[in-house]
Amino acid sequence: MSWGTELWDQFDNLEKHTQWGIDVLEKYIKFVKERTEIELSYAKQLRNLSKKYQPKKNSKEEEEYRYTSTRAFLATLNEMNDYAGQHEVISENMTSLITAELTRYVQELKQERKSHFHDGRKAQQHIETCWKQLEASKRRFERDCKEADRAQQYFEKMDADINVTKADVEKARQQAQLRHQMAEDSKAEYSSTLQKFNSEQHEHYYTHIPNIFQKIQEMEERRIVRIGESMKTFAKVDRQVIPIIGKCLDEITKAAESVDHKNDSQMVIEAFKSGFEPPGDVDFEDFTQPMKRTVSESSLSNSRGDGKSEPKFGSKSKGKLWPFIKKNKSPKQQKEPLSHRFNEFMTSKPKIHCFRSLKRGLSLKLGAGPEDFSNLPPEQRRKKLQQKVDELNRDIQKEMDSRDALTKMKDVYIKNPQMGDAASVDHRLAELGQNIEKLRLEVQKFEGWLAEVEGRLPARSEQPRRQSGVYEAQNPSGVNSCAQDRESPDGSYTEEQSQETEMKVPATDFDDEFDDEEPLPTIGTCKALYTFEGQNEGTISVAEGEMLYVIEEDKGDGWTRIRRNEDEEGYVPTSYVEVYLDKNAKGAMTYI
Repeated sequence: MSWGTELWDQFDNLEKHTQWGIDVLEKYIKFVKERTEIELSYAKQLRNLSKKYQPKKNSKEEEEYRYTSTRAFLATLNEMNDYAGQHEVISENMTSLITAELTRYVQELKQERKSHFHDGRKAQQHIETCWKQLEASKRRFERDCKEADRAQQYFEKMDADINVTKADVEKARQQAQLRHQMAEDSKAEYSSTLQKFNSEQHEHYYTHIPNIFQKIQEMEERRIVRIGESMKTFAKVDRQVIPIIGKCLDEITKAAESVDHKNDSQMVIEAFKSGFEPPGDVDFEDFTQPMKRTVSESSLSNSRGDGKSEPKFGSKSKGKLWPFIKKNKSPKQQKEPLSHRFNEFMTSKPKIHCFRSLKRGLSLKLGAGPEDFSNLPPEQRRKKLQQKVDELNRDIQKEMDSRDALTKMKDVYIKNPQMGDAASVDHRLAELGQNIEKLRLEVQKFEGWLAEVEGRLPARSEQPRRQSGVYEAQNPSGVNSCAQDRESPDGSYTEEQSQETEMKVPATDFDDEFDDEEPLPTIGTCKALYTFEGQNEGTISVAEGEMLYVIEEDKGDGWTRIRRNEDEEGYVPTSYVEVYLDKNAKGAMTYI
């Protein structure tokens, strides 16, 4: 089956068919190109979708991804990103293996087709030229034959006419012979031309045209094979990424199976556990006997405020006051300038705990939390302190690594002075040493606070907060009441609505009982772990190993109030003493 023998007379149809084949190939190239664009667009949309739902760095969203369900969602987003990458691979492979290759092949195919049909047209033109030569020779032979017949007839006519001279007859005879000779010559030329044409025609239809059409047939068959191979490649490119896409889907399934509802529930407890104990029973208040009623910490409104977060500007909290501020003010006290009363307070018997609590409350209202995180519930405070200690330890390790590297560099400079000056790194080494020392001091400080918090968290020996109302009621004007009655568990302070809105300390009197307060009862004992030189006003010096009485425990500011004897009492850092609280302390006065 050959186009050269079967389709020897279908030159024009073959030319149209091969052009149609090229058009089909170009159409397939366009289809694959649009497919690659769709794959790229789909991959881009998948990546944008994954990026859209990724948690933002250093944001609250990032903290939410510690739960197993959200971690599984994050894993799904990451796998979708990889899934999008496989579609990009499909696009790249189709572009390089199909689109680019076929585009180059189409150009070569067009050139080859043009060459073959040019040879075919050239062969047709040659055979047409031979045919024209044959026709011309034939017509010339025909014409010469007719002229020879006419010359012969004229000679015979002249020869039969008796009136014609002999010379005229001879002339007619010579003309007839000349015409006969010309006819013979034309006959010989026509015969030669005919033989030549037949030879050329046989060569054309049995050699040249079959060879040309055979090449065209092979070209067309290569095109058909090539487009079939491209379709196989089209499927192969898709099939190659199926295992990787399957792995992505397997990872998504694995992440979904890793969701643990029990673990997430436990993490909620760890995230929001305050560390406070539930409130105890409300004490009975007997109104049948005249007594000075005070608002106890054991009141229901106060217990409800234990879990409140830091108040914001304009909040409507009532029932809690700033330290050393009283609701009932005499006219004289109302008219007295605030600055005078504040100066009087500062020059009076120091109340460090109250003043520190006031500073902490002010700082919280201005948006800056205390360094020791005392504004947080105990459990949350412990976590924050542990994170701070870990962060400082990492900083110390980085500084130590830098110092070690500089030390090695200095040793190299000492052994090879031409490489650098060893003294040039001394300044940096000194800076690193100072930084390390500062960081270690910070670590010690935070570890002290951490040890203090961890010592309080397990099975607390104190009675529930509501049961401390007896002690509160006996000391309504004490500094402890001043700090504790007005301080929420997170270390923040509240005041009247109008006072918070204006962010001003109202014109009120300081507690006039600061100088005349009654001695506080002992609530336990403590042992000094370290020697403390109380050089600031309101503090007391203690020696290591000394036993003292505790009259006011730490309220979150890092200070504990102790008493050595009836005349010596003051504040010491909580981390310097080991406190043993008396569970049965109900206000009994004990002195050394």
